[in-house]
Amino acid sequence: MREVRIRDTLSGEPRALDPSSEVGIYACGPTVYSRIHIGNARPFVVFSLFARFLRSEGYRARLVVNVTDINDKIYAAAAAAAEPSGEFAARMTRAYLEDTDRLGLGRPDAEPLATETIAGIVALIGDLIESGHAYESGGDVYFKVRSFGAYGKLSNRRPEDMDQGEEAGSATLKEDPLDFALWKAHKPGEDTRWDSPWGPGRPGWHIECSAMAEAELGASFAIHGGGSDLVFPHHENEIAQSEAAGRPFAQIWMHNGMIETDAAKMSKSEGNIFQLSEALDRYGREAVVAYLISGHYRQPLAFDSDQMDEAVARVERLRNFFRENPVGGGESGEVSPSQQRGGSVETSPDSPTSRLAAFKDALADDFNTPRAMAEVFELVGQVNRGEVSSGDAVPVLGEMLGLVGLSTLTQPDEGTETDEPALDLMAEREQARADKDFQRADELRDRLAEMGWTVRDSTDGPSLVPKT
Repeated sequence: MREVRIRDTLSGEPRALDPSSEVGIYACGPTVYSRIHIGNARPFVVFSLFARFLRSEGYRARLVVNVTDINDKIYAAAAAAAEPSGEFAARMTRAYLEDTDRLGLGRPDAEPLATETIAGIVALIGDLIESGHAYESGGDVYFKVRSFGAYGKLSNRRPEDMDQGEEAGSATLKEDPLDFALWKAHKPGEDTRWDSPWGPGRPGWHIECSAMAEAELGASFAIHGGGSDLVFPHHENEIAQSEAAGRPFAQIWMHNGMIETDAAKMSKSEGNIFQLSEALDRYGREAVVAYLISGHYRQPLAFDSDQMDEAVARVERLRNFFRENPVGGGESGEVSPSQQRGGSVETSPDSPTSRLAAFKDALADDFNTPRAMAEVFELVGQVNRGEVSSGDAVPVLGEMLGLVGLSTLTQPDEGTETDEPALDLMAEREQARADKDFQRADELRDRLAEMGWTVRDSTDGPSLVPKT
């Protein structure tokens, strides 16, 4: 079992995980007021693959990704759609599950909904009022920010730089402008409400996650994750309300960088979103996953068509490698030049075994996926140059790709040879492209998509890939 280290946002230092206890991971999921975009998919991919790696190393990982289905933005979006907010949130939740299922990474161990956690939320708010860290005002309940002396320790912000945003509540009801809402009294136009000791209403955003994390992982757990845009106010407020209520809460904070278009964060409010479903339709599952792990999770990641085309090219390189070197089709036993000079097969830095160790070491070192993927392509290059036998390398590459959600690349043409109607349509599409009848070519591509196939165009010609 490797020592796995994550750079903690709170301390700024690498922190090792405790292998003797469960590694509970709570990653903030979407607020379901629209279909998710590719930026929302980054934490889903990062934390799903991180949990997968931990399990492969023998850690007892439990991944929880919540769904926020009570929120001001949901009321607004539902009203614009002329749909009851509960039905709208349920529909968007189903869309989120469908879109992320298509990533092919499986589901988290638990996916709690805010609407199903009301009792725990109300109990936590009650504890905060009883301990003097919160107060009721006009049917709202607010957290007393200045009552928690460590407030600001995650974001390192000064009080004058703090803006509570949508959870600020009503200024006329608050004792201090810094305070934020834990419970919001029911307002005209809101078509859902829940009973509480302070009157009918609904929870604030921040308290929802504190309650869901505790319900699924206990009062103390290993890792709290999410996008870096959540550090303040969301995660700062989670720390304050949970710790003020006597819960130790998260031991390590793990934040992923934002997806950026033209150096601006991708967000629905900016109007620069690219929906995950659209990305999956256009580029395919493997290319989307390969793109999302192409940069270190903590760093911003640029998004444009060039970046996605590069991800497609990397995926096609791997797919073509396995066409030429099918699983179970090569002979093992050949050695590299360095091994011929006296190096050990097990210890030589260019042996498949050593490449696999370096790949896993990279993932254990703050989940460095670009460094890990560099080992994949180094090993592919060694086989192509004749330095390592495909029989030795292919099983190792299969294990590597399995850990990063790309194992389907090892069976690049599975099922295509038996779908003659799809192959005929692909040939017809190629003829339409040759005739510059691009409208017809697009129609044929859409028909193939309806049949479950994505067309991959490369310098070697088109190929069919199962749509996920």
